[in-house]
Amino acid sequence: MRVRDRIGIWLAWPSGPALAVLPAILLALVCAAGAASAAPARVVSMNVCTDQMAMLVAADGQLRSVTHLATDPQTSAMVDEAKAFPVNHGLAEEIFLMRPDLVLAGTYTATATVNLLQNLGIRVELFDPVNTFADVREQIVRVGKLLGREGRAAEVVAELDSGLKELATSSSGVTALGWSSNSYATGAGTFTDEVMKVAGLTNIAAREGIQGGARVPLETLLAAKPDLIVTGSETYARPAIAQDNFIHPAFRAYVAGGKEVSVPDKYWVCGAPFTLEAVRILRTAAEATGAAR
Repeated sequence: MRVRDRIGIWLAWPSGPALAVLPAILLALVCAAGAASAAPARVVSMNVCTDQMAMLVAADGQLRSVTHLATDPQTSAMVDEAKAFPVNHGLAEEIFLMRPDLVLAGTYTATATVNLLQNLGIRVELFDPVNTFADVREQIVRVGKLLGREGRAAEVVAELDSGLKELATSSSGVTALGWSSNSYATGAGTFTDEVMKVAGLTNIAAREGIQGGARVPLETLLAAKPDLIVTGSETYARPAIAQDNFIHPAFRAYVAGGKEVSVPDKYWVCGAPFTLEAVRILRTAAEATGAAR
């Protein structure tokens, strides 16, 4: 039998054996749609930032693996929580064997692995590095939606916002420069700059027009005379040329009077409620510096 659709095209309506299997086909389609909308049960993370967001948001048993970086106290603020999960090293074969129904990764995470997993039909969701607390909120909410844990994600965001409301302050007039290995400074449009502003600091690099990051030689740093030099916890197992800037006599003399404030990398490599500790450290340093003037 044929029927005419709304635009006048004759369509063939199934009959005989084809009609008999139609209910089964429709049932399969409905089940497939339901499965697609169901919360993933086997989530694997391939990035230290998605590791921590997933650990904060996921239901018990939902997250199956985090990266080895989640267990590194230099880069992870959730080392103790990470001990409960098997670790991965971003290798396609190990992740494939975990049979994930969702993989969380960073946009710069093991791209070859990500491409291979996608080619194998595994769903991979990519996350950009954060540059603002608005980015942090957005990503936590996104993880909540992906995992079917919107309520828990809202709680995490509320914790972050409550802490920011408590810690945020107007500009103290105290200047600072974030300085890392190879004399690399962080300017406008970076998460470092965002955290500094919330803590009431004026980022000299941003003020001087640096976007993102750039090398700031020691001579330039000393001429700028920042009230504080913000360093991280990054260290090398052996002496490295990349860190010669920190042992230069002129640098050591400049910070000898309490001008250096160290913020452990784990608090702001990624954004989450634990980043409040970075704000707290910087605000305390800013208040102490302002009071000493």
